[in-house]
Amino acid sequence: MTDSTPRLDALVIAAHPDDAEISLGGTILRLTAAGLKVGVLDLTAGEMGSRGTREERAAEAAEASELLGLSLRLNLGLPDGRLVAGVEEREQVAAILRTHRPDLVFAHSESDLHPDHIAAGRIARDAWYLCGLRRLAQEAGDPPAPRPRHLLRFMGHTAFKPTFVVDIGPVWERKVAAIAAYASQLASDSDDGSHFLFGANIAERVETKARFFGELIGARHGEPLLHEGPMPLGQNLCPAWGALLAWTEVGDSQD
Repeated sequence: MTDSTPRLDALVIAAHPDDAEISLGGTILRLTAAGLKVGVLDLTAGEMGSRGTREERAAEAAEASELLGLSLRLNLGLPDGRLVAGVEEREQVAAILRTHRPDLVFAHSESDLHPDHIAAGRIARDAWYLCGLRRLAQEAGDPPAPRPRHLLRFMGHTAFKPTFVVDIGPVWERKVAAIAAYASQLASDSDDGSHFLFGANIAERVETKARFFGELIGARHGEPLLHEGPMPLGQNLCPAWGALLAWTEVGDSQD
């Protein structure tokens, strides 16, 4: 990750370090395995979490980024636990979208139980729209840029009926390794995990969800995604779409 302003194929906008890995790590790995440039924008440092320090989480995010093969990882440094979808926040993210010009944007569903996830999803949606406005770009001193072609939602605490499910079986072990990089979040001597909504064993919950959605498509593991509105077919698809739709030998084993 040496280029500070790479042109990205996809950008993941997440509330906290580890959200991208937990909810979308397999999809990211499929894209990077296909040679595409993927970035993650963490909106907060996760500093209000019950486990781990800001410094520990930053180091863990750096390790996970290498395992995912990311071309870029940024942290906006917005306040954890107090994230709001305001004008300043959405314009900061819009500027990042103009700079890196991804074809696909992945973001939290706005139907979630965590307030930061809801706010992050709203910030992403607003920024996705605003980044394509020429006069707003000029006012910010940026050149105009095209709006990303698609905004996709990944699943957090609240289930939705997915538009499609990505088969992540071939990269499952690599996703598990990326999540394991966040050692401070997976186990702790300082708490019993009772603050987690659906159980303290994060790895177990991730696998349960992946196995459920994988079974829906006849695969061992899957990641659900939501596209708001009709899916475009019969058009010239961007490379990231092609990487998700085409079967390629990308990972650990065939399912």
